[in-house]
Amino acid sequence: MTDVDVPESHPRYESLLLRHRIEAGVEKGITSRQGLIAQGRGEAFDYLLGERTIPSADAAARAAAAHLLRADRAVLSVNGNVAALAPGETVELAAATGADVEVNLFNRTEERMERIAAHLREHGAEEVLGLAGDGRIPGLDHERATVDADGIGSADVVLVPLEDGDRAEALAATGKTEIVVDLNPLSRSARTASVPVVDNIVRALPNVTDHARELAGADEAELDAIVEAFDPEEALSAAERAIRTTDEERDR
Repeated sequence: MTDVDVPESHPRYESLLLRHRIEAGVEKGITSRQGLIAQGRGEAFDYLLGERTIPSADAAARAAAAHLLRADRAVLSVNGNVAALAPGETVELAAATGADVEVNLFNRTEERMERIAAHLREHGAEEVLGLAGDGRIPGLDHERATVDADGIGSADVVLVPLEDGDRAEALAATGKTEIVVDLNPLSRSARTASVPVVDNIVRALPNVTDHARELAGADEAELDAIVEAFDPEEALSAAERAIRTTDEERDR
């Protein structure tokens, strides 16, 4: 998605690639300018986490996979930053879990919705929900309340990466199981989630997919046990401890 050539020897190679994906998303009309700010905020937390998937995030990814596999109707919510950063990874996760994909935007326009849907189809999505917009999440006054009635509106499990805190709270209030990918363990989104995955989305989504493929043959009892064993409060506490730990302490 970008013509910028970043040498692999650059110490910030991965971060620069992700920045350029967001920039390219803005140029393509799928990511809002506010998404640039959100990317910078997330990058700061990732830096503090050591730009790695910590053990508690891996456990959360496994719990997320179990939730998605046992759901009656699972939906993966996609905003502009998700579309720019991980379109193929989103489609792969949907295929591995049988989940639907739905576009949901704060700055919602028909043109931008169509562009993101087309972008996801270019990365392998067969069907993209969100364009109908015939349902609403109670308790929200902005466009993120608009959903497809037969998508997020009727889902029992929703994965909402890079989520707005108020929408995360509103979704949780409807009784849905909410999986959030958020690098900030102190955010409302992460603290509202049934499963907070404190990790970079470009690592988290493939990790959830890997766990889903591993658990594809698991019976209901095994999936239930994974879900019940996961403690969201401990996952958030572990992430906060990791952020507060210095590189020297990690190396001990």
